[in-house]
Amino acid sequence: MAPSLLRPQVHLSNAEALKLAQLAPEVLKSNPKVFSASPLAAIFSASETSDVWTIYENLLLACLRTGDDKAASDCLERIVIRFGPQDERVMALEGLTKEAKATNNNELEKILTEYDAVLKENDANVPIAKRKVALLRSMGKTSESIAALNTLLEFNTTDGESWAELADLYLEEGLYAQAIYSLEEVLVLLPNSWTTQARLGEVSLMAASTSTEGNGQQYVIEALKRFSRSVELCDDFLRGYYGLKLSSDRLLEGSAKGKKQQDEGFMIPDSKTIQKLNEMATAKLAEIVRRYGAQEKLWQGYDAAEVAAARELLSRTSAQVTR
Repeated sequence: MAPSLLRPQVHLSNAEALKLAQLAPEVLKSNPKVFSASPLAAIFSASETSDVWTIYENLLLACLRTGDDKAASDCLERIVIRFGPQDERVMALEGLTKEAKATNNNELEKILTEYDAVLKENDANVPIAKRKVALLRSMGKTSESIAALNTLLEFNTTDGESWAELADLYLEEGLYAQAIYSLEEVLVLLPNSWTTQARLGEVSLMAASTSTEGNGQQYVIEALKRFSRSVELCDDFLRGYYGLKLSSDRLLEGSAKGKKQQDEGFMIPDSKTIQKLNEMATAKLAEIVRRYGAQEKLWQGYDAAEVAAARELLSRTSAQVTR
């Protein structure tokens, strides 16, 4: 799918962002600057649509990403004129522009101080609070960004994006239990998000690998449940099947070694159920790898690195069975 200034810019590659940034001269020329935010200006200007401002914002982001500060400033100026400097979203875009233009850590610290001043005046300014978190994280201040996110979530508890960000920050610190809790909060808001179900399964497997409290097996069982739910919600979800195979392999391996699970205080699925899940995951991964490798048209949407990882997992487990 070709990049578009009407779609979110989050997942664009550097090449796609550059392609959009190169549209700046044409876009700015075809949409003359309006020098007044007054409603009367609409009488003397072309009709306005929401798409125009979506384009300006996305063009601003693309230009900042590619280093075209002049075009970015032009886009920002038009947004400020239209919506006013006190608009919370505009304030965040101005802050983002300053961050992108900063050349040293002292300048970033100054921007951080400006964010603190804005939040002191209005601690419910969500866009600025999020910019503060992002800036702290980019400066390597993980513990401070965690504290800032927790403060944000105290009055904005239904923000799934912030809960997901908090989970990532906890993972950076190796705090798996807190990361799991944060992802569970995301699922409260988005119960049918198969990507979040799989992410929760992945974090549970990480927690199992580092557990020193004897509850590693319980984390693996939780991972199995989460991955099962993710593929139930999305039938062709590679990451879900990959995790389902990993977790079921570990449980079957533990069962083969005669490990006791009933005394641990929790229940696990019976070995036949786990075996069926393992076989299903193996078959689906093999189908994805085969069809992707055969260049079948409807099977090319997967990430090449994820397909390679699935191929390696199948080869490794196949070699173990052969031995």
